[in-house]
Amino acid sequence: MVEISKTTKMISNKIKELRRKFNIYNIDGYVVPKNDSYFNEYSSPDRLKFISNFNGSAGLAIILRKKNYLFVDGRYTIQAKSQSGKNFDVVEIHKKLPWKVLKHSIKIGYNPYCFTSLGLARYFKNYFTLVPIYEDLIRKKKSREINNKFYFIKDHIAGENSKSKINKVLRFIREDKSDCMFITAPENIAWLLNLRGKDNPYSPIPNCRMILRDNGEIYLFTNKSKIQNLSIKKKILKAKVIDENKINIFLKAFVCKKIILDRLSCSLAFRNMLKNKIKISQSNDPIYNMKSIKNNIEIKNFIKSHIFDGVAVIKFLFWIKNYRKKLSELDAEKKLNFFRRKNTNYLFPSFNTIAASGPNGAIIHYKANKASNRIIKKNDIFLCDSGGQYKYGTTDVTRTIVLGNQTNKIKNIFTNVLKGHIAVANSNLNKLKSAHLIDNLARKFLKKNGLDYPHGTGHGVGYFLNVHEGPIAISKGYKIMLRPGHVISNEPGYYETGKFGIRIENMIYVKQIKGKIFFENLTMVPIDKELINFNLLNKNEKNYLLNYNLKIYSNVEKFLNYKEKFWLLSQF
Repeated sequence: MVEISKTTKMISNKIKELRRKFNIYNIDGYVVPKNDSYFNEYSSPDRLKFISNFNGSAGLAIILRKKNYLFVDGRYTIQAKSQSGKNFDVVEIHKKLPWKVLKHSIKIGYNPYCFTSLGLARYFKNYFTLVPIYEDLIRKKKSREINNKFYFIKDHIAGENSKSKINKVLRFIREDKSDCMFITAPENIAWLLNLRGKDNPYSPIPNCRMILRDNGEIYLFTNKSKIQNLSIKKKILKAKVIDENKINIFLKAFVCKKIILDRLSCSLAFRNMLKNKIKISQSNDPIYNMKSIKNNIEIKNFIKSHIFDGVAVIKFLFWIKNYRKKLSELDAEKKLNFFRRKNTNYLFPSFNTIAASGPNGAIIHYKANKASNRIIKKNDIFLCDSGGQYKYGTTDVTRTIVLGNQTNKIKNIFTNVLKGHIAVANSNLNKLKSAHLIDNLARKFLKKNGLDYPHGTGHGVGYFLNVHEGPIAISKGYKIMLRPGHVISNEPGYYETGKFGIRIENMIYVKQIKGKIFFENLTMVPIDKELINFNLLNKNEKNYLLNYNLKIYSNVEKFLNYKEKFWLLSQF
């Protein structure tokens, strides 16, 4: 309790310090995003955490003269109230956008390097006076620059060389009748150039931006010290490397007739530098769609990585099921990472591990720390959501398990979540081509009992890149067509505040045989048999589980010891 009060007071002082600057800039409020100027999922610096103590992966704070708001989606409502509720009114952004909450007469300051025109329009429409402030009002101290070197992944690992990928983008630029494209999303440059880096704690992202002209000429903007070990010009035809600190000078002097700027990742600051002298195309960066369709080599490496990951998680599940001593959430997280590290292809986690027992499981993106860490009790439901970055592949798996007896209520809810999970895996993609129709299948059995969950059913996954990757998703109202090569998660769940959380997550991909498409499981981890009410499963669902377990066993048994094999067979 003392620690919470101390944090609350510290955040309150930071807010007061920010408010002192309002008169200097003649503003009534200031908006703080989660993202940094690269619009990475894991930002550096994390301005939102600095000002609010909220450390979820998505959110938006608005500091006013007398009141503060923190806007989050349904995944983070409980977490935001716990971490920031003393200083902020927490608002669910999917229910109320900022323009619906704030008085329209106020002036709001913002950092134009951290917002896109699309984002500002969504949050504020045209109801407010928005004041661009180029000085960073949140942090005076510059964040420590991570000076890790960039590196290339080999063509036979990427499945396609960078020249081929560049030619695809060049065709798009020319068909758009543009002269060039400004690629502002580092993940897209990583895919395009088969380039990786270490500028992100959970994905091998190289922080950089680039311009690609229609004649193939490339300007790459980054910290030059990060590429001293690379022969960029030999790797990429006509490449010119420019220090990232000089990007403003370059853009102000840059000349072309028509340019493609991505609405999702090009900041308002950069757009404003270019829009008065260059015609802006209506098109967006096509690389998001290109990289979402994985080639055969990428799928092959995904499969291999998931076998490695399955072995680690199975060993962990066997261990925790048989562990008889006192065990905390942090202990469990540490042990799972131990099993992953035993594989030489494992590099690091693909996101913060969620090791949540009992009521902590209801916090959808929970992260155990010294203050929240619970001892896992015998009859707790334990939810573990984790993943790894491997050479080469990205994994993400959630299993909810029980370490003792459970009530029929819990088993019935778990089984209805499982039925939704199986319904997604068995979707007829040749008929249900739109992602929102698949989302309906995932919720069907819960909704029959008046239950639901406040997050999407699936997110796209990158190939040795971000574990959360657009533009594909399975979610309400998300009318995107799934295509062969798409890799996505399948993760319905259910949560009761202060009591428990349930989620079952596999990674799946869209496979095509003889013109027909269907989902194929990548994840190789059994589902806890002790939580299933088999009376609620039909014959097809029971067969699905049997075939899934047989597939797991055939892929991992040679990596398991005798006791682990026996336990895995007991899950059939």
